[in-house]
Amino acid sequence: MSPTPVASDRSLLRRLPKAELHCHLDGSVRPETLLELAKEYKVTMPRDDVDALRDYMRVDDARSLEDYLMRFDTTLSVMQTEDALERIAYELALDVAAEGVRYIEMRYAPPLNTLQGLTLEQAVEAPLRGIARAQREANVTARVIVCSLRHYDPATSLQLAKLAVSYRDRGVVGFDLAGGEIGNPASRHAAAFAYCTEHGLACTCHAGEGDGAESIRQAVHDCHAHRIGHATRLLEDPTLADEIHERGIALELCLTSNVQTRATERYETHPLKQFLARGMNVCLNTDNRLMSATTLVDEYHHAAVSCDCTFDELAGMALDGFRSSFLPDDEKVALVASMALEIDALRRGHPLPSADLTRPDTRGA
Repeated sequence: MSPTPVASDRSLLRRLPKAELHCHLDGSVRPETLLELAKEYKVTMPRDDVDALRDYMRVDDARSLEDYLMRFDTTLSVMQTEDALERIAYELALDVAAEGVRYIEMRYAPPLNTLQGLTLEQAVEAPLRGIARAQREANVTARVIVCSLRHYDPATSLQLAKLAVSYRDRGVVGFDLAGGEIGNPASRHAAAFAYCTEHGLACTCHAGEGDGAESIRQAVHDCHAHRIGHATRLLEDPTLADEIHERGIALELCLTSNVQTRATERYETHPLKQFLARGMNVCLNTDNRLMSATTLVDEYHHAAVSCDCTFDELAGMALDGFRSSFLPDDEKVALVASMALEIDALRRGHPLPSADLTRPDTRGA
């Protein structure tokens, strides 16, 4: 079935207020900025032309998630100073605002930015300055999620959890575990997640992207994650899928990235529509804008054109993104109410059956 003209209307999708909950800072650098910083820091780039570098950084031939992640060495080579981190976070917030993104949580692993002398604290504070500046200039709210990596020692993950908690009231809203799943179980890092939970910091966890449903089970049962990044293989365990649905655990879906990493064969085979049919809490995200050569408008367009999502479904996912944010409850309630009104007003401007998007979220916690 072909999508309705409205659902695939890129102009409408740009105007649709959206939340971006799964976006890696080191995977979302402007190629122009990469070249400028490389020149400033005397770092050799694999290509010396903006268009050629953009094409090089796009990953279309990855054999696996691990193969996909190799491109990050290029971006991280110029992300070793406070000025660079501040600039990249600032530019990312401005870029998403231009796409109609009203709220973004950008994530990264600070240890990867300390290879030339920065402290972990400096690696956190610089992006926070960048997003604060962007918020003064654009209609966007931006926050940070601190990541650990699965191959790190559990003690390092606990250190990063403590770092994240220490910035809880200064712009850091969550903790995440990323990196290659196979051979690196999330359960090894349960103490870091427990520390965050004990101190009121929300958690997400990459799972079900490079490994199966057991990886998702660990994220939910051992790490008590509030959201799951990707979860592409969740339906391998229908019982776990039912539990995640009943608990209202949000799924951060990244369509283009999942095709690139071979988590799904193509857009049309992504489980997005199956998740929606089950009534699950899902939102669309870019993951790594540079490596995937994508925007959030692109991701919504793929959902409409390749996954046959209706505008009602797209609008519902947009609102679920705001509902699933890691903002403090009072800020979240205000944001959701405001965005629901905007989405409903946008809907009324088009000849579609109207649904009540201002309803309270009644799913289980």
